[in-house]
Amino acid sequence: MAAEHLLAAYPAAREGDLARRLNRLVNSGACAEVARAIGLPEALRLDASATKVGARDSERVLGDACEALMAALYLDGGPEAARAFFRTGWRDLADSLDQEPDRDPKTRLQEWAMGLGLPPPDYVVVRAEGPPHDPRFTIEARLPGLAPATGAGRSKREAEKVAAALFLQREKIQP
Repeated sequence: MAAEHLLAAYPAAREGDLARRLNRLVNSGACAEVARAIGLPEALRLDASATKVGARDSERVLGDACEALMAALYLDGGPEAARAFFRTGWRDLADSLDQEPDRDPKTRLQEWAMGLGLPPPDYVVVRAEGPPHDPRFTIEARLPGLAPATGAGRSKREAEKVAAALFLQREKIQP
């Protein structure tokens, strides 16, 4: 549905531009945003332990639930039902695609490294601790010839973003 929308809305766009726009529409954060907007968290049936650990507010859970809803609509109501849900649920996100998005720190660091002829950064888990329902990761962003930057977060992705942001800050790399 998202790809159809993009091809219709941007018929002359290049593949790379379409790929960036597609990612902005279908990433877990976007799907979770749609899930919240339509009241999906309240409709989820979760067991007590999942509710207790905050699954109802989890971006990953909400993103997955939204994707499952889209699939169910497609399978049960056909492509037009899924298209209608996409047009309604993703309207604000689709309308904002022409605004320049804030590039996340990982993207900015990778672009900077490539501009210097370096390989993409490596993100290495240096520590993982905590119970499975509440993990904490410490990750280093590494580039050859430069000191690593260390970030922490509740997911690997979050820790990688923190590490990349700290790397950018330390090296005084502007967005």
